Amino acid sequence: MFSPRPSVAAGSAPHYVITNNDLAAPDQNSASFLTIEADGTLSEKVSIETKGMGIGSGYFGSDRVSVNQNKQASCAYISNAATGTIAGINILKLKVTGAFKGSKSDGGTSNGIGLISNDTYLYAGYSDSNTIGTFQVQSGCKLKFVADISVMGLQGGVIDGMAIHADMLAVTYGDGSIESFSISGGVPVSNGDEQNSTGSKSGNTYPSAVEITADGHFAIFGDVSPFTVIEVSDISSGKLTKTVVYHVSRQISSANILLSPDETLLYISNTQGDRISAAFFDKDTGKLTEGCSSGTLKGYVTDWTYLGSLALQSNTGTGGMVYAAEFGTPSSIAEVAVTSSGGKCTLQELSKSPVTVDSQGLLSIGSFPPRSF
Repeated sequence: MFSPRPSVAAGSAPHYVITNNDLAAPDQNSASFLTIEADGTLSEKVSIETKGMGIGSGYFGSDRVSVNQNKQASCAYISNAATGTIAGINILKLKVTGAFKGSKSDGGTSNGIGLISNDTYLYAGYSDSNTIGTFQVQSGCKLKFVADISVMGLQGGVIDGMAIHADMLAVTYGDGSIESFSISGGVPVSNGDEQNSTGSKSGNTYPSAVEITADGHFAIFGDVSPFTVIEVSDISSGKLTKTVVYHVSRQISSANILLSPDETLLYISNTQGDRISAAFFDKDTGKLTEGCSSGTLKGYVTDWTYLGSLALQSNTGTGGMVYAAEFGTPSSIAEVAVTSSGGKCTLQELSKSPVTVDSQGLLSIGSFPPRSF
């Protein structure tokens, strides 16, 4: 059964943005922990080597950071794509607990290893072997490999984005197709609903990222596209249904998305553009309407070329500040203030933004404490 992660009382635990710096050989990969200050600005606390090497690239929708919090521990999991391992980090101790491998055939050197976890299992999407590995979450932020399954998109696509709610794992394949699995027994079993998304029929739009609402009613897909395209599937039956397509801004691509804690805003990383956007979301109907977009984020082209995943300042309301990974040499994180009232919103980058991090290809960030769904 699904149970929300416990919230952390103000002042009782640190608040971080956590990166997978994805550093490639000869460097050791690392994870940066940036403290979220009271005003929402970021300051780096520490960078921790993850006992492996990255590749400095990969799919936009494949999250390489998974943050989990339960009564036993607060853990961050970071994938090392080049060495095929997943590092566990005890967040409160800021200590690596090990680097864990899947089967001998599991690999993600081409486009990374995506991660998603709950209190019981972590799932790893390996882009080379096109497998989903299941790991049991153990005490002390350690992992134990259980098994892997082979997967494939309808057009031969490779595992990309993943999301969990209760007993469902929803995935994208980067070729227009999507699928869901039952994880009631741990290892994923297909629900028999693999299908091409409605938006992909145009030939230039492909679901990449995926989010699932707090009540498990809707799966939301962010698409790689020349436009900002979001697709929504009603999953209340326990399976994916035909997606409904929404065009919610005039920006380029929407391959990373993040739902606000109160589910009123869907934040969109315009991954192949130069800004982030937000759309209004109705959690009862699954409908999206156009909201707002930031201005051009500072340093575009001169310092960075792509936007990656998103993280939030807080786990209440619309999430406070929104942070965006900026893929560059070196990479950085944009800090953007959010306002939302009366059916209108604004996204405004802070004057001191962005914050530089020790990465040559930052695509994935997460936050601690994690959102409750």
